[in-house]
Formats: sequence, structure tokens, C-alpha cells
Amino acid sequence: MATTYDFPSDLLAGQEELPQVRAELSALLKRLPWSVEPLDGFSDTGGWRKVERPASPGWTPDEQAEVEKLRRREHELAVFVTTHRFWTEVTTDDRVDARTRLKHAREERETARE
Repeated sequence: MATTYDFPSDLLAGQEELPQVRAELSALLKRLPWSVEPLDGFSDTGGWRKVERPASPGWTPDEQAEVEKLRRREHELAVFVTTHRFWTEVTTDDRVDARTRLKHAREERETARE
């Protein structure tokens, strides 16, 4: 039988929020211009692969602030989840399994409710 872990609610909440913040940051970065600062476009066809970028208007101060806010939150959550006091209660040999189960805890709870 697989080991079950009694994850604290704050650890579960932090783990659930982390991929949400990462997805939000990723989506934002995909929408933004390729350069933070305004830059001219360029084309480099002489290398081993062709690289082209259109001119970039840069990011607005609000966009820069939003990226910084999401990056800061992502960092806070990653540190919180990885250094949570719960991990001191798990034996070294079980930590990888526990961490994996934490990442899938929401899915497992939803499956158990069905």
C-alpha cells in the first residue's frame, strides 16, 4: 500500500497556487514584446539558424510591475513549499515520494470525491 501523507492545508494551498502563478506569468510573458526596453528589429540570416525579431516597443511600467509581482510571488511560493516545516517530519528516504504526492494531491482529492 502506498504511503499517505497528511499535508498541512497551508502547504497544499501554496502548492496549488504555484503552478497557477507560473502559468499566469508564462502567459503574460508570451503576450509581451520580446524586449523589455524599446529596440529596433533585426534579422540575422548568416548564422546556423535564422533569427529575426520585429522592432520592440518595450514594456510599459505597468507591464514591468506585473511581471515583477508575478516573479516575486512565484519565488515566495517556491521557497515556502520547499522549506515548509512539514518536510522535517518526513524521513529523507520518503521526501521524493512525498513531494511527488504533494504535486498531485489536488488530483488525488478530486478522484477520491468521485
